[in-house]
Amino acid sequence: MSTNAAHAIQVIGIGAGSPGHVTAEAAAALAKVDVFLVADKGGSKDELVAVRRAICDRFIPADHAYEFVTVPDPKRGPDADRDTEAYAQGVRDWHAARTDAYVQIIEDLPDDAVVGFLVWGDPAFYDSTIRIVDAIGERIDTRVRVIPGISAFQTLAAAHGIVLHRVGEPVHVTTGRRLVEEWTRAEAAGLHLGTVVVMLDGHLHCRELAATHPDTVIHWGAYVGMPQQELRSGRLADVIDEIVELRARLRQTHGWVMDVYALTPA
Repeated sequence: MSTNAAHAIQVIGIGAGSPGHVTAEAAAALAKVDVFLVADKGGSKDELVAVRRAICDRFIPADHAYEFVTVPDPKRGPDADRDTEAYAQGVRDWHAARTDAYVQIIEDLPDDAVVGFLVWGDPAFYDSTIRIVDAIGERIDTRVRVIPGISAFQTLAAAHGIVLHRVGEPVHVTTGRRLVEEWTRAEAAGLHLGTVVVMLDGHLHCRELAATHPDTVIHWGAYVGMPQQELRSGRLADVIDEIVELRARLRQTHGWVMDVYALTPA
């Protein structure tokens, strides 16, 4: 049972799905964790929990006992427009519910137990684990260490064998919901975004650019780094319909899909 000692927490980036993405630093950190806390979203996404288990089994020595605790993920509110306060409040409530669940577990652990959070990709890119761990630290004393991981867009670039930026140009990272707005606003202001890397785009908003920017080049990948990896690339107007159809088929087959893409203006 916890007293007043600070709880050690490791936030570990484990890459985009392949055990080969686990760095030596991450592997060493895995071997020090006593209790892994993993959000269980249930249903078809059980495979994501299974991959995390497999990574632990591979890199943690057999003589190190550890526990793998799946925590039912609180339900999020309605998926409102992400630019509204309602959406922001919904995310805050969701994070607060996650924090409550994790604090209840951590408080019941021995003081010397090391807690681990496994983060898909890298903890710094479009992931809320660090924010939630910060919230945990506001409730109980913690000592936190973050171990970086290979991100999905690093894996995408490697899989396609490309350099994300052209010489002297920037790279812009955004989400699907913001893509068209930011692209249009930049053009109106005479700004050049360079290559745009798009995360979290379940609706492939790049379709909206195909008619007005047909020569834009897309490099797309689903399940990058995993055995079921799928890649497509080419002129946006030529390949977007195939990508949309393939993505829908993959989601139906596997029950879930994680993809990422990069757009390079003509």
